[in-house]
Order: sequence, then structure tokens, then C-alpha cells
Amino acid sequence: MSPQALVVLHDLDLLAHEMRDPASRSRLKKLGFGLEDELALEKTRARLVEAIERRWLTLYDRARSRYGRAVARVRARVCLGCFVTLPTSVQPRPGETDSLGLCESCGRILYWT
Repeated sequence: MSPQALVVLHDLDLLAHEMRDPASRSRLKKLGFGLEDELALEKTRARLVEAIERRWLTLYDRARSRYGRAVARVRARVCLGCFVTLPTSVQPRPGETDSLGLCESCGRILYWT
């Protein structure tokens, strides 16, 4: 599984949420975004869900239901979801460009770039 697939799934879920909210929908239309094809968004989401391991989906759904945003970036060993400094043991090994982990504080899925 590519860590990028989980990040894209998160982005699609956030976009779907924006499309369902009337205030956000009108704001996006004013900015020039076409929001007519919700079915294509759902099909793309379904394909992504099939490509992601079950355990990551379970963790993703749990964090999403609790916080609304399930994936958080890590910058300088800080979870950008809860702003807690992470222990060095959580960091990916040197040479790993894309890696996933879990925040020990908030339970969000951590994404290093």
C-alpha cells in the first residue's frame, strides 16, 4: 500500500464534506469550482478504499469520526494534528521518503514528507 493513497482518500473525504455543506458549496462555486460530479468522487473513493489495507482503514475511520481530520503531517517531530512533539522512535528510518505512523497522543495517522 502506498501511503499516498491514504492521504488522497483523506483529501477526497474533505472535498466530499465541502460539497455537502451548502455554505461551502456556494463559496466553492464563487471561486469557480465545478461541483456537479459527486458520483465520480464516490467511485474514485471506492477504488482507493480497495487499495488500502484494512488495518489502516480502521484507524483512519476511527480518527476521522473523532476529529474530522484523520491524517496529520509531521514537521520537525511535531504532529500537526495535536501539536505534540513526537519521540524519536516514531520517526521513519533514514532513506524512507513516504512513511505512515500513528500519533501516540491523538491517534491520527501521521504522514512524513
